[in-house]
Amino acid sequence: MEHNMIGWFEVPVSDMDRAKKFYETVFEISIAVHDLGGLIMGWFPSFPEKKGAAGSLVKHAMYSPSDTQGVLVYFSCKDVANELGRVKAAGGVILQPKKEIGDGHGFMALIKDSEGNRIALHSQN
Repeated sequence: MEHNMIGWFEVPVSDMDRAKKFYETVFEISIAVHDLGGLIMGWFPSFPEKKGAAGSLVKHAMYSPSDTQGVLVYFSCKDVANELGRVKAAGGVILQPKKEIGDGHGFMALIKDSEGNRIALHSQN
């Protein structure tokens, strides 16, 4: 295989404005929102020349936020502690504080976003 398996991901949301504010606050980024015929997407910043998958927040009747079901997406961070420090103020909940994964795989944490989705954070520090 010539590339990583994941090429795109979508995070379900109930309230795009609230979710946009949450992710912009926690990750210190800007999200561009687009209405694609009733499918509302909030695109995360994308850098095609860099490693990693691009993705989007998505609001549509076919999408349901969940903290117990579905795929768990890991967001890469410089240091998980930085993003964890902004989660509560942004309306999220820390489910698993920063912990070492072991065997040189870095650190991770689990959070619940403003929409009720369980997401993970990962860093080497």
